[in-house]
Amino acid sequence: MAKIGRNEPCPCRSGKKFKHCCGLKVAEKQVPLTPEQALKITLMGGVEDVQLAAENKKVVQKELGVFYFYSTAAGDAWLLEMTECDCVQLARGGERLEPPIDENPETIEINWSHTFAIQDKQFEMTAYADKVVSVLADAPSHEISAAVRRIRKKFTASELQQVHVTQPSE
Repeated sequence: MAKIGRNEPCPCRSGKKFKHCCGLKVAEKQVPLTPEQALKITLMGGVEDVQLAAENKKVVQKELGVFYFYSTAAGDAWLLEMTECDCVQLARGGERLEPPIDENPETIEINWSHTFAIQDKQFEMTAYADKVVSVLADAPSHEISAAVRRIRKKFTASELQQVHVTQPSE
């Protein structure tokens, strides 16, 4: 059978062009991930991707569950957790930094270095260590703000509470 062109009449005989009829259905079909492929999608995989983009000084933005990755043209890369507004730097000036992440099949532990907030359309972050507040001028603050709203709507309150496990006081 010959391949149908986008501008040819649809074979379902509706009288419409293929691209406006059944061609839309073909474009919408996505192949579901196999369980093996789904297991390969990990946080560290996302970290590797954004660090590689930072090394190449490419601007990248990516969401993975409650996490948001971005890299800048200056070669900086950050990992943000959108429910509690925590973040950690993954690359600086095109150089990879060691991610403070311990990931196994049951849990993900991340030693967050900063909290963040969008204030006056700017990305402000506060260091946990010394409480110094700084502004990242090249952060995609509009996209981050939209992602925070989108991700918080996607999950129920009980699901969001399960994301963080508090350390017992010593």
